[in-house]
Amino acid sequence: MTELNRLYRSKDGPTNVLSFSQREGEAVGRDGALLGDVVICGERVRSDAEDLGYTIEEMTLYVLIHGILHLEGFDHQDESAERDMSARVEEIFHRYYP
Repeated sequence: MTELNRLYRSKDGPTNVLSFSQREGEAVGRDGALLGDVVICGERVRSDAEDLGYTIEEMTLYVLIHGILHLEGFDHQDESAERDMSARVEEIFHRYYP
């Protein structure tokens, strides 16, 4: 994950989730139903779960939702976008873990 994060985001160190859209670049139009790929780092998810008091299952779902929302066009480039995305992640997450 560290290598992917460096290669695609120019950031050092691992992240818990990365999303790769199929709706941009050369792949656009190949399969309209395919949003893209979500890559989850199991080690980082375990660490984050311990730090935040989630189970590994809960944390995995949380970062999966986050990754899918990126594929849907959500981001966290500024405070307003971050609030919107966080609220949407929480809303969806709490459907499964009230």
